[in-house]
Amino acid sequence: MAKARTRYECTACGAEYLKWNGQCTNCGAWNTIEEALPEIRPAARTGGTGNARRTADLSAQIRELSEISTNEDIRYGTGISELNRVLGGGLVKGSVVLLGGEPGIGKSTLLLQICQYLGESHSVLYVSGEESARQIKLRAQRLGVDTESLYLLTVSDAEAVCDTIMESEPDVVIIDSIQTMHIAGLSSGSGSVPQVRECTALFMQTAKAKEIPIFLVGHVTKEGSIAGPKVMEHIVDAVLIFEGDRYQSIRILRAVKNRFGSTNEIGVFEMKDTGLAEVDNPSAMLLDGRPLGVSGTCVCCMMEGSRPILAEIQALAAKSTLSAPRRTATGFDYNRVYILLAVLEKRMGLFFGALDVYLNIVGGFRLDEPAGDLAVALALYSALMDKPIPETVIAFGEVGLGGELRAVSNAAQRIQEAERLGFTLCILPKQTLRTLQKDRFTIRLEGVSNLREAFAVLEKQSQKQA
Repeated sequence: MAKARTRYECTACGAEYLKWNGQCTNCGAWNTIEEALPEIRPAARTGGTGNARRTADLSAQIRELSEISTNEDIRYGTGISELNRVLGGGLVKGSVVLLGGEPGIGKSTLLLQICQYLGESHSVLYVSGEESARQIKLRAQRLGVDTESLYLLTVSDAEAVCDTIMESEPDVVIIDSIQTMHIAGLSSGSGSVPQVRECTALFMQTAKAKEIPIFLVGHVTKEGSIAGPKVMEHIVDAVLIFEGDRYQSIRILRAVKNRFGSTNEIGVFEMKDTGLAEVDNPSAMLLDGRPLGVSGTCVCCMMEGSRPILAEIQALAAKSTLSAPRRTATGFDYNRVYILLAVLEKRMGLFFGALDVYLNIVGGFRLDEPAGDLAVALALYSALMDKPIPETVIAFGEVGLGGELRAVSNAAQRIQEAERLGFTLCILPKQTLRTLQKDRFTIRLEGVSNLREAFAVLEKQSQKQA
C-alpha cells in the first residue's frame, strides 16, 4: 500500500528536507523552506527478482524532427494588436502565459476584452476564484462582451479545474487568479509558495497534454515582483507585466519572458470607462500638452523593441536647504543620474553640489537604454542655466565619463519618428551621423563628439529662434 510522506523544499535552491527548518543548510537562506507535495512511496515488493520499480516504455511516443508538421496554424489572434505584438504574433497553442500587475491595473479587464474576439471562432473557459459569476457578468456588460462562446466556472480547486479542462477541451482557458487556486493534498493555504508552484505546474501539464493555451493572472508583491516562487516564472512560457500608475490612464504591457517571441516589445494602452483602448501613436500622446518655453525639458527617442517612441525628459535644479542635496529620478536609473552629474561638473564646469536635482520621464515610461544620456544631460544643463531648449529639438546619444558621445543603434528609425512628429533639428553622436545617408531625411542633423559641442549647438539654435 502506498505511503504519503510530507516533504519540504527550499524555494531558493530546491534542497529537500524531511522536516521544516528555519534556515536552509544547503544555500544558507532564511525562511525559504516550504511544504511541497507529499511524495508517494510505493510499498516494497516481497517476491520476484529484478528491480522493484518498473519503468514505462515510451518508445512509441518518440518522433523524428522531420515528422513534426508546422504547416497548421499554431497561434490564435487575440483581436488586440498591442497584445499580439507583445506575445510575438498571437497566442501559441499549448502555451501558459502569466499576466502580472498591481491590483486594479487592468489584468482582468484585458483578458475579458479578448474573450469577445476569441469567442467568435473559439470556445473560452473563464475560471475565477475571486469573483462570482454575477460579478463577471456585470463587468462583461460594462465592457461590451456578449459572446456566446464564453463559459464561466467559479471554483478554486486546481485539480477539479484541470479535470474539467481535460473533459470539455475548450480552445482557450483563463485562470483568474493563480493565487486563489489550491491543491487539496497540500496543507498550506491558497496563495502560499507551495500552492502557487504546484498549481502552476499542474496547469502547465494540462496545457501541454491538450495543446490548450492558458492565461494565468498573478498578483505582485510590494517590491513589484510576481507573488510566489521565482520558479513559477521559470515554468510558464511567457511572463507579461502590466506597468503604470493605477491613478493614471496610461498602461504599458511588457514581456519579461517569452519563449515564442521577443522580450523587447511593449504594448501601450489607455484605460477608459469602456475598458482598455489601444494607443497606436504613443509618441504623439506622450508629447501632448508639453510645456513650451520652459527650461529643463528635452525630447529623446527611445527604442522599445522595434518601435521608436519619443519621450519627454524633465529636469529641475533648485537650491537645497539640506546638508546633503536631494537626488530624485523617476523612470531613469538613479545611479546613472549621479554619473551624469559628475561628468557635467568635472568636464563642463557646471556646479550641482548645492542644488536638489529632480528628473522625470513623462508618461510613466522607463528610459533604460544609454541613448537617453544626451537628452538627460541637455535637460540638466537647461534647468541649471534656466535656458529653454527649443521645442523642435530632439537629441539622443550615450555619454561617456570623459564627456564624449558614443554611437547608438537604430538611428534611422529614431530620426524618421522625429521627422514624422515635426521636429526640425536632431543632435546625435558624430560617429552615428557618419553611418547615415543624410539625403534620406529632411530634418537637420547635427553630429557632435562631446557635450561641449552639443551645448554650443543649442546656443546657436536658441539665438536663431530669438
